[in-house]
Order: sequence, then C-alpha cells, then structure tokens
Amino acid sequence: MINASLDRCFSFINSQSVPTAHAAVETGVRRAVTISRQAGCGGVIVAEKLANYLQQHSPSPHTAWTVFDRDLMNQVLADHKLPAHLEKFLPEDRVSAIEDTLADIFGVRPTSHTVVQQTAETIMKLAALGNVILVGRGGTIVTAKLPHVLHVRLVAPLDERVERICRDDHKSPAEARKFCLEEEHARARYLKTYYNADINDPLHYHLVINTSRVGYENTARMIGEAVLRLA
Repeated sequence: MINASLDRCFSFINSQSVPTAHAAVETGVRRAVTISRQAGCGGVIVAEKLANYLQQHSPSPHTAWTVFDRDLMNQVLADHKLPAHLEKFLPEDRVSAIEDTLADIFGVRPTSHTVVQQTAETIMKLAALGNVILVGRGGTIVTAKLPHVLHVRLVAPLDERVERICRDDHKSPAEARKFCLEEEHARARYLKTYYNADINDPLHYHLVINTSRVGYENTARMIGEAVLRLA
C-alpha cells in the first residue's frame, strides 16, 4: 500500500515538473484546494469527485488533478527520507505527549513538532506545484497566504455521519459515534496545538458546505466552479 501510494506521489511530482508539448497553450495558472472535513461527511469522496470535475473542465487538462489524503503522509516520508514504519505516527494528533518526550530523549523517531513542520513543508511544495487537492493536516492554515489556493470546510449532521460510517465501515452505531467524536476532537486539537487555530472558524474558508444538504456530486461541482473562477 505504501509503495503504491509513493508511486502515485512521484507520478504527480514528475508530471508537474516535465514540460509538455502543449506548453504554448497552457494558461500558466495553477490552482489548489484544501479540504477540512468532519469525520463521516464524505470528504475523500468529494475530493475524488472534485478531481474528476476539475480534470474535465480545466482549461489546462494536460496535467492531472491529484488528491493527497493518505498519500500526503507518504509524500512526507519520501520528502524527508523517513522510514515507512513511521507512517503510524503521522495521522492527525495520534501521538501522546509522553511518547513524544521519549522520542525526543532517545531519538527513536522525529517528535510530533518536527513531523508537523515537515508536513507543512510538503504541503507548501505540493500547493506551489498546483493541481492538487489537499485533505486535512492543517493544509488550510499552512497555505492561508497563497492566493491560488481555495479553502473548503465540509460538514454534516452527526446522526447522518454516524449512519454513513455504520453503513460504509460496518461499525455499530455506538462505535461510529465514538469514532466521529474522537476524530473531531483529534483534528480540532491538531490545529489548536500546532497552529493556534480553531478548525470550526468559518473565516478560515472560502466555502463551508453541508454535504448532507447538498450531496457529494453537487458539492464537488460547487467547489470546482469556485476553483475555476479563483483569481
């Protein structure tokens, strides 16, 4: 899985850095999207549909739009020459302060602050290349000053998110609710701890969309239209 994801990362990087025969007709405008999402509201599904929409409607269709969710962390591993087994420490806010302190003392692995910094560097690199959809990991805050990046927050009622996770991940209602609440707390704590930012502050985003009301297809289309109109 990790090797396949790394291949996808490198394929994207190479496609962005190699000139194409169509360079003369390229507009030179490259855009990117960050997606912050509540657990269970279909963030990754929307991201994939958005990539397809932008690929179909982009004035420069020769470079594929690529979603970086799990692949983002694999790119961090590759960028900073970290061993693959560290992947388990990279998801948003999964390392306790005690583990972090021990890592700092014994040098077992990079501390969480180091990993967050390395992740931010990779996010900035990908956003600068353009044609990327970056899901989670504080991408909204990291790229806040880049004018070519559109920031989106996806939300949905808790009960409907629980129902979706029960259906898609085969969890009980209690397990699904626990998962949603723990994920929400972890993601909010990640932004607060490392960026002193409130994940629920609507002022961080160009768009806040309720996927339950709008639906995945329409959500992707709304974001895509906004991306293509981004100055």
